[in-house]
Amino acid sequence: MRILKRQVAEGPLTVIVEYPEYDASVEHLLQKLERMNVRFQGKLEDRAVSVDASEIYYLESVERKVFLYAREQVYRYEGNLADLEADLAGTDFVRISRTCILNLSHLSEIRQLPNSHLEAVLDNGEKLIVFRKYLKDVKNAFGRERG
Repeated sequence: MRILKRQVAEGPLTVIVEYPEYDASVEHLLQKLERMNVRFQGKLEDRAVSVDASEIYYLESVERKVFLYAREQVYRYEGNLADLEADLAGTDFVRISRTCILNLSHLSEIRQLPNSHLEAVLDNGEKLIVFRKYLKDVKNAFGRERG
């Protein structure tokens, strides 16, 4: 397999997959790409906006409201965390608490805390607590991403 990259001035991210024979590895790659191609409809002030999942660091439910946290913006989501979790099955998102789902693409480090919890450190420096109930899922998902 060879990988070619080029930057273009305008337009969306475009991935072209060329293959001599359609086999299981091509199918796996295409499925992974499809899972990455998720967008959310969020609200920013009074505007409705479409947010690419790759921009989201984590999703959090606070007082029955769901928020999408990006690097510099926080979007309000009309829906609940359970629906989002179902939509994100098979992606880089993993639940870390009853109220929070983390995007592993923005996870830079996991630290063990004295109380058997983990601390997830994001690539923007933000820190989130991973609760005991979700430790195994997070460790497995983090291992898959890094392995």
